Formats: sequence, C-alpha cells, structure tokens
Amino acid sequence: MSGRLPRLAQTTMRHIRRIVVFVRRKIVSFNELWRYSLQFRVTVSTLALSSAVVFVLGMVLQNQITERLMETKQNAAITQTRAVVETAASELVGVGTEGPEALTARMNNALKKITSTTTSQDGAGSTAGTFEPVLAAGGRDQSSKPVTAGPYDKVPVRLRQFVETEQLSWLIHTATDADGGKTTYLIVGAPVSTMINPLQLYLLYPLTSEQNTVSTVQNTLLVGGLVLLLLLAGITNLVTRQVVRPVRQAAAAAEQFAGGELDQRLAVLGEDDLAKLAVSYNEMAASIQRQIRQLEDFGGLQRRFTSDVSHELRTPLTTVRMAADVLHASREQFPAGLARSTELLVDELDRFEALLGDLLEISRLDAGVEELSAELIDVRPIATRAVEQVRVIAGNAGSSVELILPDEEAPAEVDARRVERILRNLLANAVDHSEGNPVVLTLAVNETAVAITVRDRGVGLRPGEAELVFNRFWRADPSRNRRTGGTGLGLAISQEDARLHGGVLDAWGETGHGACFRLVLPRRQDTPMGESPLVLPPPDHKATDTHGASSGLLEVRPAPDAILAEPEEVGR
Repeated sequence: MSGRLPRLAQTTMRHIRRIVVFVRRKIVSFNELWRYSLQFRVTVSTLALSSAVVFVLGMVLQNQITERLMETKQNAAITQTRAVVETAASELVGVGTEGPEALTARMNNALKKITSTTTSQDGAGSTAGTFEPVLAAGGRDQSSKPVTAGPYDKVPVRLRQFVETEQLSWLIHTATDADGGKTTYLIVGAPVSTMINPLQLYLLYPLTSEQNTVSTVQNTLLVGGLVLLLLLAGITNLVTRQVVRPVRQAAAAAEQFAGGELDQRLAVLGEDDLAKLAVSYNEMAASIQRQIRQLEDFGGLQRRFTSDVSHELRTPLTTVRMAADVLHASREQFPAGLARSTELLVDELDRFEALLGDLLEISRLDAGVEELSAELIDVRPIATRAVEQVRVIAGNAGSSVELILPDEEAPAEVDARRVERILRNLLANAVDHSEGNPVVLTLAVNETAVAITVRDRGVGLRPGEAELVFNRFWRADPSRNRRTGGTGLGLAISQEDARLHGGVLDAWGETGHGACFRLVLPRRQDTPMGESPLVLPPPDHKATDTHGASSGLLEVRPAPDAILAEPEEVGR
C-alpha cells in the first residue's frame, strides 16, 4: 500500500505537467495568432463585446419576464383569495360552538365547497390557476394547538403570524411534498370573519407552470444568444476578411517586390478605398521600378566606363612607365631638381598603376564575374606572408607588427590570393593610422569559422565612422598626411572579397584608443558560418592607456632586412 501511493502521486504529477504544458502551448499559440492576425483580433474583440451585450440583454429580459409573470400571478391570486374568503365565511357561519372534531368536519366540508366552487368558475380562478386550500382555527393568543384542515404544515410560521393579526399577506415559499419532492408555492393568507371563533384561510398556488415558463425563456435566451454570437462572429470574420485580404495581398506583393520581382502589381477591383489603395501602390511600384531600372542602367554604364577607361589607360601607362624607368635609371646624370622630379614621377606612376588595378578589380566585382578559387589550406602561412609584406612600411612608420597564431593548423576553404590581399590592406591601413604604436594581427579558429583581427592603437574612429570606412574613396580626415599613398579602394575591395567567401569584414574603433578590423570566414564553403572565435570590440580595448600603449602580452617579431614588394593600399 505504501508503494502505491508514491506511484499514484508520480502519475498525478505527470498528468498535471502534461496539462500545464498543453495549456502553455495553447496560450503561446493564441498570443502569436493575436499578435500577427488582425482578422483574429477583430473577430475575438467583437465576439467578446457582443457576449457582454447579449449577457446583459438576456439578464434584463429574463428579469422583466419573471417580474411580469409573478405580478400577474400575485394579482390573480389575491383576487381569487378574496373571493374564496367570502365563500368560506358563508360556509363557516356560527362556527366555534362545536367541539374540535365537529369543527374539523365543518372545515373539511368548507374546503370541498371552496374547491368545487372555484373549479366551476371561469373568472379569476382560471387566471390564478389551481391551489391547495388550508383552514386554521385559533389565533396567536390561544395556547392550545390550532384546529386545521388541509396541508397546514406547508404554511411558514412568519406568514401565519401576519394573517393571525387580521392582515391579508402573501409569501413565496418552497415546501416539501409527501413524496419527498420540493414545490415552490405562492401562499396567500387572509382572515375569515365568523361570529365566534377567528379563522385563517391560506391558498397555496404552485408556481410550477411559471418556473417552467421561466426555464423555457432562459433556454430560449441562451440558445438565441449563442446563435446570435455565432452569427456575429461569422459576419465579423467575413467583413474583416474582405478588408484584411486586400491588405494581405498588398503585403505579399510588397514582399515580392522587395525580393526583386519588380513587375509585381495589385489587382484593382471596383472603385472603393481599397481599389484606390491598390492604384496608389501600383503607381508607386511603377515609379520605383523605373528609378531602379535607371539606376541599374546608370550603374552598368558607370562600370563599363570604368572598365573601358582602365583598359584603355593600360597602353599609354605602359609607354609612360618605360620612359619613366629610363629617366629614373639615368637620374644620377641629371641636376638635383630634375633627379627629384624623376623619382616623384616614378612614385606617382606606381600609385597610378595600383589605382588602375583596383579600378579593374572593383569593376569585375561589381559586374559579378569574379570567381572564388577556394582550396583547403592552412591559413597561418597566408597571415605570415601578409605580415612580412608590410614589415618595410611598418619600419618606415616607426611601428612594429605583432603576429599571434594558433599552435595547431587552421585549415579552411579559402582563396589564398584574396585573403592575403585583404590582410595586406588591413595591415597597411593599420600601420598608416597607428601613430607609431604596435599593430597586432591575431588568428583564431573554431569548428565552423576562422577569424583574423588587425588591431592598432592609433587615432581610432569617431562614432559612426565604423560603417563608413568600407565606402569607396572615403577618408576620416582628408587633410591628414598619408604614409602609404593608398588608392582609397582597398577596404571596399577587401569587403567584397570577404562577401565572395561568404564571410564578414567589420570594424570597431574609439577616438584615441585605436581601431580593430575583424575578418570572419567559414571553414567550409558548404557549411554555414557560426559564431566568430574572436570578439569585437577586442577584449583589450579597456586596457589601453591614454597614450595607446600595448599591454605587453603580445610577442613582437622583428622586421626582415630584405626589401619586400609594396602592398596594395587603402584609404581611411
């Protein structure tokens, strides 16, 4: 027995938990439907308000009908009682001289006379309905038990007290029948005037027919109210659907239009307000479509112009380059001013050639003709090569480049050329803005992504500039002297290369605390990229002092003595 109780409790708790879970799911489903469906909200609100109105109206009608029934019954019963009192008084003239048995016999005969006389009448008695008569002899001053005829025990004591004081009174009372059932009566009591002994007459009118009438009215009101609510819900749902359906169609058309289906339009039916809305939407969509087409055509012409100009400039640039190289090789034979001009010419030609290369690259990216040559390789050598290529620039700027790599291999499906170009651009940009402070490149991997951050502790970025640094030819401070002479397209190309990998390139910066650029790439091209193993802002951004000094936790790798190739430059 003791083992059954815990099992029963566990079963009960399990059922309770299931019920709770079921109720929670229903509540969540209702909340979602309430939030996202205007039709459902309007229908439920109308149904709730209609239910309140129907309930109040039903209660008022029921009370009115019940009061009218009881008022009619009461008036008829009082009239009937007065008529019966006269009959009883004529039958009981001179009562009181006999003994109790003779008095009881005369009272029973009077009850029979009252019943037969009332049954044969068609007046007030037919309106009041059937009744049970009761006669009682004796007043409240008598100490002996009163002599009665009829079901005297059904008459309540408080009514007897009023009638015994010569007052006509009535009362609604529920009495127990002989078979144990209960019947509600309208009991009217009146004194009967006799020569000697005072008598009281009580007429018990059963309210069964009135109760049946009230029950019928209640059932009718209940069924009618439910039917009315269902009709109101259906009508509300239908009317709301007529209004909501065009709105849903407009929302679906807007989503398709936003998804690129510029020919999507709404059907115009009729001349009502919804039809005017459809016409306005179609006009707006047509206007937006024309503007988008114009922008696409203009963008295509712009990209074609950039590509054509870049290609056409290749030939004269090659010729000028050859001539400049000849002059540069013979600069020692020229005067000092002419030799310096030759060096400046070569430097600007280098920058011009880099600009042409970036323009061609950005035009191919805009045209969508670039393809990703991804292969599964270790990313660490790519980061190392990028760092080595900016050592000379970092040394000229007075900055050191620090490299943090994981001990184990970091394989990922990437295009090595593009990733290396992204890192060179980020490192060159960081060196140019580091103000002589160290630049740190950190690489980390997890199961789904590889992340690389380039952190500098230079001038930083003002609020809102982190979203602008990837714009083409954008510079935070145009008057600031640049060390690397970038083209202003490096970060824009880097962002497009990251998108081509399915990755993300973003930035963070604070004024006086430096900046940090983060590149996150998926380790597999067919696997979605998860969370980045490196966070942004960097964890050390609060540990930077007012002079932008490093916390000293990074290892500094010395720059090589060999002169390396110049990196692709960026503008910031």
